[in-house]
This record gives sequence, C-alpha cells and structure tokens, in this order.
Amino acid sequence: MFESKKQKVISGRDFLARQIRFSIYSMLLVAFSLFIGVLGYMTTEGLSFMDALLNASMILTGMGPVSAMTCDASKLFASFYALYSGIAFLTVMALIIAPVAHRFMHKHHLDD
Repeated sequence: MFESKKQKVISGRDFLARQIRFSIYSMLLVAFSLFIGVLGYMTTEGLSFMDALLNASMILTGMGPVSAMTCDASKLFASFYALYSGIAFLTVMALIIAPVAHRFMHKHHLDD
C-alpha cells in the first residue's frame, strides 16, 4: 500500500490522492458507525431518527449521550456502543494520520 524505503517518495499529487482516499475510508467508517448507533437507539430506546442521530453522534465524538436511557437494553447498547466508538475514533484518526506520518518518516529516513 505504501512505498518501501528503497523506493522514492511519491509525488505531491499522488500523496494528495492517497490522503483523499484514506479520508474517504475514514468518512465511510464514521457513517457506518453512525448507522449502527442510530439503528441501535431507535430499536432499543424507541427514539426518533433525529434523537437517535444526536445520541449516536455525541457518543461517537466522546461527548456522551443526550437522552437518558430508560430500559436495560438501551443501557447495554449505549455501553457497548461507547466502547466501540472509542475504537472507531482511534481507527479514524489512524487512517487520517497514517499517510502523513509515513511520508514524513520516508522523507527523513530515505538516506539510511
């Protein structure tokens, strides 16, 4: 996926294309994660789409839920969704940072 240290650093245009591709992967992961959250909140707590989207968005960004969970199923879902969201957030950040970090390391260690 990335060039090895024996290869030349890719051009700025190719790097930009790679960064855009990885950003799209990140957006897809966020959209999928929001879909899981909205579906879960609508199913377990019976929230409307907008309220479920708000809760899913707030948990996915680490802010915490907005609506109080009234049943055990929704509390369990919120707990597992919060754990999943932490991992999803780290994955999204890794996808965004990986091309930049690789290019930086590749440029500065090319002579080794």
